[in-house]
Amino acid sequence: MKYTKTITNEEQLNIAFDIRKEVFVKEQGVPLEDEFDEFDQLDDRCGHILVYYNNQAVGTGRLRIVDEYGKLERICLLEEFRKLGLGKVIVQALEEIAKEIGVTKVKLHGQTHAEGFYQNLGYETASDVFMEDGIPHVLMTKQLN
Repeated sequence: MKYTKTITNEEQLNIAFDIRKEVFVKEQGVPLEDEFDEFDQLDDRCGHILVYYNNQAVGTGRLRIVDEYGKLERICLLEEFRKLGLGKVIVQALEEIAKEIGVTKVKLHGQTHAEGFYQNLGYETASDVFMEDGIPHVLMTKQLN
């Protein structure tokens, strides 16, 4: 069973942080000080979600508004839960949050190895490759219906 939950308390936020540390810091080598920022708190500047698989939190993502776009950020899944369709669940949940607050277009900085995944979800590549935390990324955008 797969489902998402909006993060509403510090305990859930800390679970999301643990998942991000596992994926971005340990697995991908992003410096800890670069992974967390001023948007990593429970306030109206940013919405955070967890995705669950068999009642276990296994992935996370966040959405914030940047230049009239909903910006999808920090999307990740624990390694053993990839290839189960959960990445799509995270993206769709963040897009729904964007729609609920009246946002009609979204963007993200996708790692180049995930570019095809995002294209399959309707995103278009809108930049050349650039480096972010030592990892190649591209800007991708999507118009929401």
